Amino acid sequence: MSTPQPSWTPTDESIPTTRVDEFRRWVNDRFDLDLADYPALHGWSIGDERFWPAVWDFLELAADRGDAPALASADMPGARWFPGVELNYARQVFEGAGFEAGAVAIVDRSEPDGAAERELTYGELAAQVAALAGTLRARGVRPGDRVAGYLPNVPEAVIAFLATAAIGATWSACGQDYAATAAVDRLGQLEPVALIAGDGYRYAGKDHDRLVNTARIREAIPSLRTTILVPRRGADAEEIAEAGLGDALSWADATATEHPLTIDNVPFDHPLWVLFSSGTTGKPKGIVHGHGGVLLEHSQQMAFHANLRAGDVFFWYTSPSWMMWNYQVAGLLVGATIVTYDGSPSHPAKDQLWSLASELKVKLLGTSPAYLAACERAQLEPGRDHDLSRLEVLGSTGSVLPPAANAWVSDHIGKHVAIAGISGGTDVVSAFTGFVPTMPVYPGELSCICLGVAMEAWDAKGRPVIGEMGELVITRPMPSMPVFFWNDEDGSRYRDAYFDVWPGVWRHGDWITITERDSVIVHGRSDSTLNRNGIRMGSADIYAAIEPITEIDESLVIGVEMPDGGYWMPLFVKLAAGTELTDDLRTRINTMIREQASPRHVPDDILVVSGIPHTRTGKKLEVPIKRILAGAEPGSVADPSSIDNADLLQEYARLRRE
Repeated sequence: MSTPQPSWTPTDESIPTTRVDEFRRWVNDRFDLDLADYPALHGWSIGDERFWPAVWDFLELAADRGDAPALASADMPGARWFPGVELNYARQVFEGAGFEAGAVAIVDRSEPDGAAERELTYGELAAQVAALAGTLRARGVRPGDRVAGYLPNVPEAVIAFLATAAIGATWSACGQDYAATAAVDRLGQLEPVALIAGDGYRYAGKDHDRLVNTARIREAIPSLRTTILVPRRGADAEEIAEAGLGDALSWADATATEHPLTIDNVPFDHPLWVLFSSGTTGKPKGIVHGHGGVLLEHSQQMAFHANLRAGDVFFWYTSPSWMMWNYQVAGLLVGATIVTYDGSPSHPAKDQLWSLASELKVKLLGTSPAYLAACERAQLEPGRDHDLSRLEVLGSTGSVLPPAANAWVSDHIGKHVAIAGISGGTDVVSAFTGFVPTMPVYPGELSCICLGVAMEAWDAKGRPVIGEMGELVITRPMPSMPVFFWNDEDGSRYRDAYFDVWPGVWRHGDWITITERDSVIVHGRSDSTLNRNGIRMGSADIYAAIEPITEIDESLVIGVEMPDGGYWMPLFVKLAAGTELTDDLRTRINTMIREQASPRHVPDDILVVSGIPHTRTGKKLEVPIKRILAGAEPGSVADPSSIDNADLLQEYARLRRE
């Protein structure tokens, strides 16, 4: 087999100018080492406890880390990082080495006829954060309280998060494409005391009013004492009153009073935010991350892997429902300019993202394989039609990027642009494997294992393999691993999620191959989580939405990564006796899912089956069916004796062939 050729290679001139290579040389000087390149630096990062303190010092994090070792306990779960250290994520944004009051912190864009274009400097951002934090404190929000966001991707979401963090309260949010019931399933678990919500957003040329949804959320969460409305659509007082929100505080009033920027230090592992799992079974799990772990992990990701400096423009097309929103906000930790955009990537023209990247002089643009494939199908020529000379890196995550995408980027965007495929998860709100600007990019592969990540591919017997597909495992703790799961007092749900197969070793649920070149190939999820265009979703949300439809006895939804990089999400339904799948029923199913979950949850196909197979304990066979749809033979996916009706597996295999 011939050795593959890289689609992008760093030059001898570019490597020394990168922040990661500056760090390598700094480490060599400080510790009298001779780390020659990135692979050597990575090996040191997972084998020497001086790595994370070195990151702290090199990036000048705005806190005293003390002299104690970084890890007081390396047990997983339960690792204890920097005990006794106090800090605050928000302090790094406003007091860290990248802060400059007059520099642009956030650029806001929306679709035409939407909200006005805006820019906020770091000084203006600090003033708004201080004002909102003062209002929240005045209304009784204290450290440890939860503040919920129901917002589009707008600057106010960033301000609300930073104000919450500055208080020492805990932030959690979801985008406004989520229906009220889906938002309550998540945010309601936290018993938040304050809700910050948008009046709606504009997407694909249409206004989406979310005042009624906000009222429903407020009614369903009795712990809420304060509601603040953000005027993205510009709803007037009459509309707000008609929705039952006349007593809500306006954003203008909430940020009108000047306050000093007071940032309260908290313990290293104090909850910063709660992100939610996709909810494959039951309600979504609340994953809690701490201030210190996120600050460390995101600071080094922005500096060393994204290669961002103060003034660089960082734009990832995302939503507050997705961990990539949190990841993009981290650009503020190094003084970069981040972009908030709540519109469609393909409206008013199919090249909307490229147009924005050109206008804003973006250095790192993040998107999904699905969007790149859509651009290719539309025969777009971004490099010809837009000035992308400032674009250096094209980030891609959310699903497997097909090798052909590298050639398309090189030919139609520019040979100077590197594809930065990354893979990680909500679980650690970061990347395990991805891009580094000192290593080549090979088609269909991720360039490296990230610094500080002890990742291996294990076979079924728990042995590391190279050049073979195996389970993605992490053998040493990362700072941004969850502090705990919400409402998981004994930690059993946390242990079962990652440590049920190999105690003390994190099993993530991805199939990967680590190549002899230290690059990584991601083959897709090994569990049943739906992962469409980078948004991890739960099958439980879909099942809950269609339960009221009397014509459906039971349903099963599966997401399958396709060989061409696409993603197929069929919904299988067992219909009630005497019922047919008419156009009307199909429409009602899709409408219920769209309204009760979100448009992203709407399946690609609805297929009638004679039954849904289960384990003997009643659990739907989501993972085995996914494997069958991906090409596995029915006899290899599960023990027939463990299935209530094993003959049904043949029906799904036939559907795959058809």
